[in-house]
Amino acid sequence: MSTLQVQDLSAGYRRGTVLSGVTTTVDTGGWLGVIGPNGSGKSTLLKAIAGIVRHQGRVLVDGRPLAALRRRERARVVGYAPQIPQLPIGLTVTDYVLLGRTPHLGVLGREGPKDLDVVRSLLERLDLTALADRPLTTLSGGERQRAVLARALAQRAGVLLLDEPTTGLDVGHAQALLDLVDELRREMGTTVVMTLHDLTLAAQYAERLLLLDAGRVAAEGSPADVLTPAVLAERYTARVTVLHAPDGSPVIAPVRS
Repeated sequence: MSTLQVQDLSAGYRRGTVLSGVTTTVDTGGWLGVIGPNGSGKSTLLKAIAGIVRHQGRVLVDGRPLAALRRRERARVVGYAPQIPQLPIGLTVTDYVLLGRTPHLGVLGREGPKDLDVVRSLLERLDLTALADRPLTTLSGGERQRAVLARALAQRAGVLLLDEPTTGLDVGHAQALLDLVDELRREMGTTVVMTLHDLTLAAQYAERLLLLDAGRVAAEGSPADVLTPAVLAERYTARVTVLHAPDGSPVIAPVRS
């Protein structure tokens, strides 16, 4: 049960500043979708929240600064699934997903029945059971993406950061993955922050959207408030029309000139 606060966050790399003055709050159990054109700073925002890149400003979970937490404690608070993960060589899918339980292991560092049950459940729900004993290096791109998400979910952290989690997935697996995240969010009160290029999926799953452009917040609010033809034309230089799904969520459709 974790409330995430981001206060005046700025971050960058040697080439310069990528993110400037981002402030937002995600309540416990909330789902924030981070969208924006290429190079707008979406991935950098998640890395800064996770403490992977140097940054200025503050990130707090339930009022506690993440920068003050030790690495193991932080891993129990924040789970992070990167867009381009560095996968260890020689591990099977099961071994890799079990790494997500490391922050919860006792002094002896051995997995117990509870840890194995968590992993087995995630493998089943992410359609990975048949791949449980396969080496990571033999997986397709979409299969690797599901394994990365499984490892992050295995942490059972209060805040879950997902960077383009549907990359390489077909529409069925993408929906199943996001359905699972939504289910766990509702069951456990997990707070989710997700970057996504697919604006329609972002609108269907996220409760609120944060639109970045050139490293700054250009818009924030409900999907209906943010995903308007005028905003998308200005920020994406795109010709689109906004339709509506049966549940009322926006559906973004490109329009040919």
